[in-house]
Amino acid sequence: MESLLYAVKKLIPKRLFRALQPAYHRFLAVLGALWYRFPSRKLIVIGVTGTKGKSTVTEMLTAILEADGNQVASLSTIKFKVGPTIEPNLFKMTMPGRFFVQRFMRRAVQAGCSHLVLEMTSEGAKQFRHKGIELDALIFTNLTPEHIESHGSFENYKAAKLKLARAVAKSKKRPRYLVANVDDEHGQDFLNFSVEKILPYRLSDLQNHSLHADGVTLIIDNTTIRVPLVGLFNVYNALAAITLAQAMGISLDTIQTAFKNMEVVRGRVEHFRSSPGAKKHLTVVVDYAHTPDSLRQLYEAFPDKAKVGVLGNTGGGRDTWKRPEMAKIAEQFCEHIFLTNEDPYDEDPRAIVDEMAAGIENQAKLTIEMDRRLAIRKAIERVRPGGYVIVSGKGTDPYIMGPNNTKEPWSDAAVVKEEITHFEQTHPPTTTE
Repeated sequence: MESLLYAVKKLIPKRLFRALQPAYHRFLAVLGALWYRFPSRKLIVIGVTGTKGKSTVTEMLTAILEADGNQVASLSTIKFKVGPTIEPNLFKMTMPGRFFVQRFMRRAVQAGCSHLVLEMTSEGAKQFRHKGIELDALIFTNLTPEHIESHGSFENYKAAKLKLARAVAKSKKRPRYLVANVDDEHGQDFLNFSVEKILPYRLSDLQNHSLHADGVTLIIDNTTIRVPLVGLFNVYNALAAITLAQAMGISLDTIQTAFKNMEVVRGRVEHFRSSPGAKKHLTVVVDYAHTPDSLRQLYEAFPDKAKVGVLGNTGGGRDTWKRPEMAKIAEQFCEHIFLTNEDPYDEDPRAIVDEMAAGIENQAKLTIEMDRRLAIRKAIERVRPGGYVIVSGKGTDPYIMGPNNTKEPWSDAAVVKEEITHFEQTHPPTTTE
């Protein structure tokens, strides 16, 4: 069916297709739901949206629901999970095509899952990929400028996100939940819909919170919850998941257990360390941070560490305004900066990096190394003992995207592990007889 529709699409003149595109996308969404017999009606479907934190909240909520004894499916930028079966997301797309999502939900139903946690994007909403998915709940994390070229304006970007809250309000399911971070200036707008459960959350809901080198601690309703993820942003992510989980009747004891046993979220503040006996102790952090605000928060998560930054700029052809801003933030927090290739698509990768470099005043802090592996290698060599190399922008992205959608297989995590090993082999510990 999908290949047939693609063939028909190729026959339509491009100008005509652009005019028909909204109707085409809406038609596909409805057709996909019909083809797979509306599987979302058989699941409790929880959407997670926002600029940052979607994947992490999806992982957190999945862990909590499973700790409560549920069979859970999840779909995110990182992976596709149906019960115990996990596959990496290799699509470079958070919400793949309508048929994929509907087929995924049907798999979840057939596997006996009761819940689905679904990361949802503005691009997906713009292309009506949420149509035909009957939502029980939506979590809104935050909103900062992103995909401005694609949407035309920040207002359009926000409007696309709000379509998801509206979809919850239109859902025939009961009860319906809207959860929103009201410390974010846009949070209240995601609660201005008529549903049974309106659930704002804010940092002041906690009795206390503290940040540690290896995680965060939250105290809520006299219960201490330790989360093995660093940074204030993960306090907010945990609070989002906890707010909905409690409203759904899950106890704080269960939530506490879920976080205690939670695995590392791949590509999200993921730590890699040198061996205990290495000549130089160092830590490399791999993270998806791809907006100025998320990059700043990432660096702020390690306030007392000497930092070397490795970054490019996510996605040629989009959000060009942020290029010098990202570099300026890196200069503020890092002792040295390596600007490198990321996902240039059809743009000249060196031109992207040059636009970034224009945001750096102290050029002595800057090295341009277009080979991403070499940039990581040189950063590891340069960082001071005990320091942190922060590799940002790709997270778990499986490819470096080039012209005409060419794909170079890539893994920041794999390359980081290889380069730490390479450093240790070429810089053995000094021994004394």
